[in-house]
Amino acid sequence: MAENIHPFYETHRGAMEAAMRDRLDLAEPMLCERAHLTDIGGIRREVMDEFEIVLTQMPYVGGAASRMSDFFMRLMGFMAISRVLRRHGVPPAVIGEIERETYRAQLLTVTETERLASGRQFMSPENQALLRAQAAGSVTESHQEEFPEDFVYDFVEPGPDDNFEFGINYKACGFCKFAARHGDKDILPNICGLDFDAYATRGIRLERTQTLAGGASHCNFRFSRLPSE
Repeated sequence: MAENIHPFYETHRGAMEAAMRDRLDLAEPMLCERAHLTDIGGIRREVMDEFEIVLTQMPYVGGAASRMSDFFMRLMGFMAISRVLRRHGVPPAVIGEIERETYRAQLLTVTETERLASGRQFMSPENQALLRAQAAGSVTESHQEEFPEDFVYDFVEPGPDDNFEFGINYKACGFCKFAARHGDKDILPNICGLDFDAYATRGIRLERTQTLAGGASHCNFRFSRLPSE
């Protein structure tokens, strides 16, 4: 019996599928030149078929009330791309390069004005207050019982000698849990690599020296504003 897509993700399915098709358009030259694949039409069909499977596997973590739902919807499609390229013998490092460059190109299709406005909103006191509240909620026993596949994280205030504006320590990662459940641990670092471009294209510097995927006790995200040109 086929698994169902959660109703929350079903309402966003059209947009997610459109984003996947755009990514494949952007990735096509690299799939030919770096992955040495020739049947690009066949690869596209495989990826979209795999994405349908990924959609049924995506954990529900609270929908619009949880900021992490957006992370899943924006990035989980790269799991489908990674799975298909892995099956075709493409080395994980090459998969990671292709995905990161594809994602950056896709992010840059949004105007600079919009991207920088999004970055300012992320760094704003109002958003920091939201992050504090959601971080506090994520560590509670009741939240973890209701959404066991969700992220668990702490908000980090800078000390007097720190050069970041705020940080987040992810103590449990929804992507790590997903990868462990579905046999994707070898391609998980590709997802981690996307974070730097996601923030840089919005005018935000992300510093991170360790990840859960790399075996650390937590992912140490530290955020500051990139200088204006």
